[in-house]
Amino acid sequence: MTGGAAAQQAEGARLRPSPTGFAQPPPRNGKATQEPKQQEPKHPTQTAPTILDYNTAITTPHRTPAMLWVKAFHIVFIASWFAGLFYLPRLYVNLAQQPDHAVQSCLVSMARRLYRFTTMLAVIAVALGLWLYVGYGIGMGPGNGWMHAKLFFVLLIIGYHHACGVMLRKFEQGRNTRSHKFYRWFNEVPVLLLVAVVLLVVLKPF
Repeated sequence: MTGGAAAQQAEGARLRPSPTGFAQPPPRNGKATQEPKQQEPKHPTQTAPTILDYNTAITTPHRTPAMLWVKAFHIVFIASWFAGLFYLPRLYVNLAQQPDHAVQSCLVSMARRLYRFTTMLAVIAVALGLWLYVGYGIGMGPGNGWMHAKLFFVLLIIGYHHACGVMLRKFEQGRNTRSHKFYRWFNEVPVLLLVAVVLLVVLKPF
């Protein structure tokens, strides 16, 4: 190969275009130059929240100290409410089999005071439950069918409470026609309702 051809090849290699379309300058001191690396952004790009994120935020309760206090008092007032519902029909059993009018008057007075106090407990218990449901989102969102079933049983409990008030007014007016056996069976209804609610809350089967 002649000296002129070798010089042309060297000049062509020196001015060979790079992938970017520009001629690369010859390396200095025999070391090839490296292209600068692109720096990654320090803060990753934030994507818009998806529907799943919103559902997760709804179904996850805010376990704050305030929520735990509300839940604790809700349980206390529920237990107190059911204590009244357990004892009130027992007074009806005694009223149904008591012929003495003086004793009946005393039992009716006891049942009236107990019903009023139990109603106050029921209002507070339901209010705290709604606070947990609406305020803290407990039981909201998909996958919480147990809460809908629980609300159905709560409506049945409220209906039972109202039925106790209707029966009390009949005793006050002397218009009771049912026997003590009926009230014994009637007294077992809140037990079944309480068992259903507890199982739904603890097991969450659906």
